[in-house]
Amino acid sequence: MALPRLKYHLLALAVVAVWGVTFVCTKVLIAAGMEPAGIFAIRFILAYLGIWIFSLTGSGRVRIWSACFKDEMVFLMLGITGGSFYFLTENTALAYTQAANVAFLVSSTPLLTTLFTLIYKKFGKGRFARGLEEVRVGLPLIGGTSLALAGMAMVIFDGTRLHLSVQGDLLAIGAALCWAFYSLFMGQMTRDYGAVFATRKVFFYGLVTILPFLGSCTGSFSPAVLGRPEVWTNLLFLGLIASLACFIVWNYVMDKLGNVSATNYVYLNPVFTLITAMIFLGERMTPLAALGSAAILAGVIWSGKSLNPHAAGS
Repeated sequence: MALPRLKYHLLALAVVAVWGVTFVCTKVLIAAGMEPAGIFAIRFILAYLGIWIFSLTGSGRVRIWSACFKDEMVFLMLGITGGSFYFLTENTALAYTQAANVAFLVSSTPLLTTLFTLIYKKFGKGRFARGLEEVRVGLPLIGGTSLALAGMAMVIFDGTRLHLSVQGDLLAIGAALCWAFYSLFMGQMTRDYGAVFATRKVFFYGLVTILPFLGSCTGSFSPAVLGRPEVWTNLLFLGLIASLACFIVWNYVMDKLGNVSATNYVYLNPVFTLITAMIFLGERMTPLAALGSAAILAGVIWSGKSLNPHAAGS
């Protein structure tokens, strides 16, 4: 791994570490009486206000619209797949099934992203197809993916019994599909428009498309709920750190590393979720879970050898 690219890998690792914490934060908010759509809306309102403040304090004129209507519609699609529908399906899944199930199923995103990339590179045309990473199907890709998936299973299901919830598990799979689709196009849009503008568009269209789901979210906007310290502190973390800061950094990293290389770090989500549970919930990491964590990291490194490091942005 070349030293100039190392910083992008470290940034990806840091973002995934923060996102691993969000499963616990969301569970706390749902337990406090907030609804999944309401959690997303408040989270993205905070992030959207924050990114506008960041944009207005910068130098130069703030751009409002994309270069063409087609690109504006791409941002609408990204706001849905990386914003409203992704978080609505993930948050709702947490209300119906175990956090372990959700973490495992959502962490299948790298595998789905790789499959989508292979298909789109073969059959797609234009700048989006050209901007995707070149993925070589071989032992590193197959072996690394298998090792990472096996590691996830060891981390998540060690010492627990799997309880299936069809509705919750299908919603979690839907979230993984949304983020994999988002990963196909966001890197190129960041390359074309810059990370701040592209992220601001995702926040805007995410908020617009969640509006139809807010009618029944009375608990999420109740002063009695929002005034609780565990509620507003978690919302601030989700909005300003996990959304505002992490989305800008992640979109930038996808441009620099490529959509598959960056998304592979999502395999580590369950590890950071487990670490968070150890710190705040008093859970312990068993030897099998530690072995699984090592297997995930090894799998990410191994599968990365199947990628062309010069296929994405510079």
